[in-house]
Amino acid sequence: MTPPTTPVIDTPTPPATDTGSTTGMPAATGRREPSRPGWLGAVAVAAGAAVLASLGTVGALNAFGSPADAATSSTSASASQSAPLVKGSTTAPNWVATAAAVKPSVVSVRVQAADGSGDEGSGVVLDTTGRVLTNNHVVAAGAGSGATISVVLQDGRTYKATIVGTDPSTDLAVLAVQQPPRDLVPATFADSAQVKVGDPVMAIGNPLGLSSTTTTGVVSALNRPVTTAAEAPQQQDPQQQDPQQAPQGGAGQAQPQGEQVVTDAIQTDAAVNPGNSGGALVDSGGRVIGITSSIASLGASQGGQAGSIGLGFAIPANEAKDVAQQLINGGRVQHAYLGVTLADGTASLDGAERSAAVVGTVTPGSPAAKGGLQAKDAIIAVDGRPLEGANSLVAQVRSQRPGGTVDLTVVRGDKQQVLHLTLAAKPAANG
Repeated sequence: MTPPTTPVIDTPTPPATDTGSTTGMPAATGRREPSRPGWLGAVAVAAGAAVLASLGTVGALNAFGSPADAATSSTSASASQSAPLVKGSTTAPNWVATAAAVKPSVVSVRVQAADGSGDEGSGVVLDTTGRVLTNNHVVAAGAGSGATISVVLQDGRTYKATIVGTDPSTDLAVLAVQQPPRDLVPATFADSAQVKVGDPVMAIGNPLGLSSTTTTGVVSALNRPVTTAAEAPQQQDPQQQDPQQAPQGGAGQAQPQGEQVVTDAIQTDAAVNPGNSGGALVDSGGRVIGITSSIASLGASQGGQAGSIGLGFAIPANEAKDVAQQLINGGRVQHAYLGVTLADGTASLDGAERSAAVVGTVTPGSPAAKGGLQAKDAIIAVDGRPLEGANSLVAQVRSQRPGGTVDLTVVRGDKQQVLHLTLAAKPAANG
């Protein structure tokens, strides 16, 4: 896959006036890498460079992970943040109690394509009606004609599932369990905006087919920009997914393959391996703070898969919940939009050099234009948080909702200023 050359703040489906993706950031399907200086591209895997890989299928999905990495994590469709499931503290977590409380809410997801190939991943129960949140790259093959999707509960009971909706832009999807049992246990979600570096966490999922596996660690970093190529849905099977017949909402949103997904991710050192994709990252109280979706790896020889090296990444729970609710409601997921093209760069200020997202073009009438952004502006911070480059800005804007506001710290010439912008919903492609 030819890497895009210019990042676009409203990727992965830019309007006709915007083109490209992040300069110097290969976006091969299923491989992720942060834009922070010092990380080498996916092309250097053989040389031992660290790369990020989505924890999805290797075969039909062409993504990092055990076959059919379908890890999911989601909150009940109508639930908001809830009280902790387990008593404890960040200094003395009770992991035994946490695991017991959360395991019933984390499932295995199996996808079998029409050609007989199969994959397996993880998922999180959203509500008692049978809706499950997972990664889009886990179930992308399941949208093809003749494909089947199964959800396996902690006790081994297996149920067929269909796709409620997918959002390739955020690598999230919602499934509907067919004839769900009455004893489903929905996950409880935390406010991921309250997560702090150093907080203890547990990852729960189905790595390498080993269901209900738990690992522990801490939150290593926040707002880590992680990129991957979106999985384009295969031709839809009307019995699998139909806008008129889907019981829980609309069909997935098609999008050209190879466009970039950019996540403002939570980084953790809890062991995350192929098969964890779509699984739950929970706090010491048993509340979901993120959906595990990718890891950094040193690569593997002769086409094998690499495992955890203590660098795992999760989609923040607040973003996951918002996307899931929009998919359940049957509508197209709306994404925040600036309307600029970007490139990695630096800005000199007060004798120091800083990483920046440098504006290439500004779409007329866009939020960027209305807010006063100009070509060649060097954006060095969002709401006071320093940027690591173009993808860092993309990720932070992507995590916002349309109608939200951001303060951009901009260096123009040798002057620094702060621009206040109101984000809008990204226009649909081709009108």
